This record gives sequence, C-alpha cells and structure tokens, in this order.
Amino acid sequence: MTKLDSILEGRRSQPHQLIEVLHDLQEQYGYIPEKAMLAVAGELGVPLMEVYRVASFYKTFSRKPRGQNVFTVCTGTACHVRGANLLIDQVQGQLKIAPGSTTADGRVTLESVNCVGACALGPVVMRNGSYFHHVTPGKLRKLIDQTGKIKKEEFHEKTKGN
Repeated sequence: MTKLDSILEGRRSQPHQLIEVLHDLQEQYGYIPEKAMLAVAGELGVPLMEVYRVASFYKTFSRKPRGQNVFTVCTGTACHVRGANLLIDQVQGQLKIAPGSTTADGRVTLESVNCVGACALGPVVMRNGSYFHHVTPGKLRKLIDQTGKIKKEEFHEKTKGN
C-alpha cells in the first residue's frame, strides 16, 4: 500500500474529507504533489479544479516542496507598521532568498502571510510552526543561525505532537 493509498483509506467517495486529506498529504510529503491532487480528485469524487482551489487558497498548503525549516513572516498591518519589511530584508540578505523561495541546500523556506492572528505581539515570525514575537532583525538573524543546528529529525519529532 502506498502512502497515498493509506491516506485515502476509508475516505474514498467522501468529498467532505478533502481538507483533511490535503492536510495528511502535506504532513506526509511536506507539500501536495500534483499527481496526488489528481488522485484525490478521482478518489473523493471532487472536481480537480476544486482540489487546486483549496490547495491554493489556504496558506498551510504548499504545492511545491518546502525546506526542512520554514520561516513565516507576518506582513499584516500591525506587523508591517512595526517593521515586518525589515525582517523580510534580513532573511533575504542573510539567506539570499525571496518570499516563496527555498535555499539551494533545501534547509530553509521563506514565506510571508497577511496575518497570523497575533497582532498585539508584532512583528511576528514563525519558525516551523513556533511563534516568535516582537522580533527584530537581530533576533531573526539569531533564529536563522540556530536553525542550522536543528536537525530534520528533531523538527519532525517536535511537530508531530502539535
């Protein structure tokens, strides 16, 4: 049985399971492969366009592989006025990647989102799902430096409990 088959087991012909299946795919592969979206559409009985729409709409889903570590910078209004653009500049300067990109070694992906829902704590950066508040470029530089010391296995163990 393939990974995809195990995810779809007991969910076939159940269109209401789409988001849960996409979450499981994201967890299993680190992104949602195009071949998997085709299979999900057929197995759940959902139009392919709907699978793409859902996978594209929610920021939690990625349609391309992400790095071992994902930095997400909030660029919502509260974070923006408190310097979120400086944080984006810090990552771009330090790692030479733009939002939506991954370092050549696959270690880090940089993303930006419109709001993480922690406006009073801005600017906010998430690293692998953990929130860091009142982040300055200096604090972010240290977070990035520490990331090199986080092993992939440790990251996966930490996120399984969440």
